[in-house]
Amino acid sequence: MGDDNQREGLMQSNTLTPELFHQHREVTRRYFMQLGTAGAAAMSGRALFADESDKAKDAKLIAEAAADLEYLTVAEEFGTVERGNPLPYKLPLAKRLEVGLERKTWKLDVMADPKSNAQLGNPMSRAAGNALDFPMLMKLAEKHSVKFLKVISCLNMSKPLGMGLWEGVPLRTVLWLTQLKANVRRVFFYGHHNEDPKQMFRGSLPIGRVLEDPPGDLPVILCYKLNGKWLSGKRGGPVRMIIPETYGFKNVKWLKSVLLTNEPFANDTYARGNNDVDTWMKSMARFVYLPRREKDGVPVAVTGMAQVGVGGVKKVQVAVLPRGQAWPANDPYRTNAPWRDAQLLPAPTNWGGELPGGKLPAGVSNFTDTGQPKHWPQRYTLAHWATLLKGLKPGEYDVFCRTIDNKGIAQPLPRPFKKSGRNAISKAELTVEK
Repeated sequence: MGDDNQREGLMQSNTLTPELFHQHREVTRRYFMQLGTAGAAAMSGRALFADESDKAKDAKLIAEAAADLEYLTVAEEFGTVERGNPLPYKLPLAKRLEVGLERKTWKLDVMADPKSNAQLGNPMSRAAGNALDFPMLMKLAEKHSVKFLKVISCLNMSKPLGMGLWEGVPLRTVLWLTQLKANVRRVFFYGHHNEDPKQMFRGSLPIGRVLEDPPGDLPVILCYKLNGKWLSGKRGGPVRMIIPETYGFKNVKWLKSVLLTNEPFANDTYARGNNDVDTWMKSMARFVYLPRREKDGVPVAVTGMAQVGVGGVKKVQVAVLPRGQAWPANDPYRTNAPWRDAQLLPAPTNWGGELPGGKLPAGVSNFTDTGQPKHWPQRYTLAHWATLLKGLKPGEYDVFCRTIDNKGIAQPLPRPFKKSGRNAISKAELTVEK
């Protein structure tokens, strides 16, 4: 491997956190330590990607090197998209208590939309004195709580903000308490905001999505814990909405009210902008660790992450092309590039996220009682991948990565909507020196 000075320009722009970047860098260091100098030299004359006789050995070494890679993001290290002033969680304690931004004073209105003819037998509101409060939510949690992994991504950003273990009560459990009667087509939900109009945040879902989960999907939850700890104000606590298949803007923080309405259309904050407010999370691959330059004859270790969208991820692929090579106009998504499979890393033994011992607790959806995933990778999470580029001659190269979903459909799954999830094929540059 090249020295540290050669590696000052690494692909840090697509990392989740500095810690995750460091871990990916260590994966490559540990890989080469296990390989040994002699092994690295022997590899120098191999083809660009490992042949069949090499794949098993390479996969084993990479998996061993990645054994301690953490997958969950420490709660306070999540990326944050914030706007407006003052931010709700930065209000003085007395004010937070007054407006219900602390667990002891939090309340949730669950009512019929006064602008529609929706009918409920038992609306719950502060005005009537029967709003859902935190002790009531915890009582429901004794029987109905769920936990699941989910990555939070911004609709308009190319990198995820972080992945967490979220815990809460299904929204439908609360809605049934209101005795839904008639004329309910959609659920509107609102977070706390100050007078600053930039902070007005709201979202919506069809009632069917809330009451019945699509096959194989997870429920919409009123979330109160992240990575086993109470949800902080910065992360949207005391309670926020978590919708497994959606981007971050739908997961409204500082939840304050839920309205059941007969309106057929979304009322989301971005509904009137050029945003696809009902879009599902897309699958995409991103680089985390890739040197800007490397020496001739040295295999190049590359690691990255894959956001697993609604279509799943069957594989991650990498392609290497001469820098700036023109591509046919009739193949804008490089479907005919020399794509080769990278290695999807297995589920970790250390989940990180400040979980005790790095272990998942019992009862996580899609996991066994012993904390083993029932399948991997799982939708709406992050998976990690690695590959080795071998036999590159001196020159300048563009390196690309993409996902292939469970139905064989390749990223980027182009959309005619500007803000429908940033899932364009990722490109990085590599220079091989003599």
